[in-house]
Amino acid sequence: MTVNDILPIVLYILGTILLITLIVLTVKLIITMNKIDKIVDNITVKVKTLDGAFEVISLVTGKFTSLTDRIVDIISLFIDKLFKRKDDKNE
Repeated sequence: MTVNDILPIVLYILGTILLITLIVLTVKLIITMNKIDKIVDNITVKVKTLDGAFEVISLVTGKFTSLTDRIVDIISLFIDKLFKRKDDKNE
């Protein structure tokens, strides 16, 4: 046997090993991608449940801000009236 006879056989064996390795890695990748897909679906469901809670928090925060703005406006008008009366009396 010469090198010309042995080299193609070695290349065929290495090519077969490479093909089998790529098939195994592809199957493992598909299994991993399925697991990742399940995890992402689970996270999506949990985030959707949190969206409702965040909407409630946003609504409460908006109402609280509106209420505090009204209170601040009333207090500032009261203080403004007090100072205007004192200025009017001094003149």
